[in-house]
Amino acid sequence: MLRPLIAMFAALAVTSGAHAEDQPPAIEAIVPEGMEVMVEQLTYSPAVRAGDFVYLAGVVAGLPMDENGAMVDANPENLTAAYERAFAHIDIILKEAGASWRDVVEMTTYHTDDLQKQVDAIIPVKNRYQAEPYPAWTAIDIDRLYPDNGVTEIKVVAYAPLSRD
Repeated sequence: MLRPLIAMFAALAVTSGAHAEDQPPAIEAIVPEGMEVMVEQLTYSPAVRAGDFVYLAGVVAGLPMDENGAMVDANPENLTAAYERAFAHIDIILKEAGASWRDVVEMTTYHTDDLQKQVDAIIPVKNRYQAEPYPAWTAIDIDRLYPDNGVTEIKVVAYAPLSRD
């Protein structure tokens, strides 16, 4: 039993090109023009490429504030507008990384307030950007986001090989 396992792992090491001197994939920060403030003031990258994967930081869909600093009503129309802005923002970051929505393999959304209402509002927007095969999606109900006007945070992972044959 042990001998076939050793042979299998040896074969994997040879076919994968794994050697002791191999280095992990280079990590590259993805910072589209106009998003430098994230790095300079908040000290994080909008996305990071690690080999063939692109990991985006969460993009917050926020509602506008009124003159008193209170969020406008989270009605379906206002939620749709917030999601449109967030998905367009994600699109810019993906393009800067050499990826597209077709490359997205995983999406996680963090929702404040009424989870069902927010999921119902995000699906039509999501479906304008994503097509089959749809990425894996996890929707999580949380208490609060940064900044305070955030209602949903959207985080995606894309598989975008550096060399596409």
